[in-house]
Amino acid sequence: MRVKEYLMKRIQEGTIHMTLIDPAKQDSVVAARIAETAEQIGTDAIMVGGSTGVTQENLDLTILEIKKLCKLPVIYFPSGAHAISRHCDAIYFMSVLNSQNVKNVIGEQVRGAPIIKKLGLETIPMGYVIVEPGMKVGEVSKADLIPRNNPQLAVAYALAAQYMGMELFYLEAGSGSPQPVPETMIREVKKNISIPLIVGGGIREPEEAVAIKNAGANAIVTGTIVENGDFATRLEKIITAIKK
Repeated sequence: MRVKEYLMKRIQEGTIHMTLIDPAKQDSVVAARIAETAEQIGTDAIMVGGSTGVTQENLDLTILEIKKLCKLPVIYFPSGAHAISRHCDAIYFMSVLNSQNVKNVIGEQVRGAPIIKKLGLETIPMGYVIVEPGMKVGEVSKADLIPRNNPQLAVAYALAAQYMGMELFYLEAGSGSPQPVPETMIREVKKNISIPLIVGGGIREPEEAVAIKNAGANAIVTGTIVENGDFATRLEKIITAIKK
């Protein structure tokens, strides 16, 4: 089963959870243990990527080690065409739609496309927008951040992504954000699109995850919490809350 088909099937059953692992934040063996624990707890897929510090070497090593211990799909969440791993199960072929730098909108995609073709990777087209405060990813992407009080702007981006044929839409508050994407924004976006909606950034507590699920998110991504060695209990509470 292709990864996109797997995700869509799981989403039909209810909101899913994906664990994001940054290959620059720990060595590959530790990353693999994180993925193994997340799988045991009930996450639905592993995403690998980060805003800075991702290299071909740490990306390949991380994915290879994860695949030794974890049977879930490993999806590459790229920061650019400088590192693309043949070992991932799929890659989000994504555009940072609200970047002020054209290379993040289409330039890196043009650079990466021939490599992806050569490697024979499954691509999942995704529109990605960054919401205030944006954190490091907003800075690195040179994003024109979507104001938290402007859900209609997020809706416009989401519709544009859908009309351009993208199969997923991702609202990102930024890793380590003090607040997740506002529920009102999630609700408005979901009301207006028919493609699955992913929400990530700043989700630390089960109550936040439930609110995001109830607002309409089809997939919830957490990453920063797994960078703390004692993450299992917190992650389990979030995943359990999402899947109730």
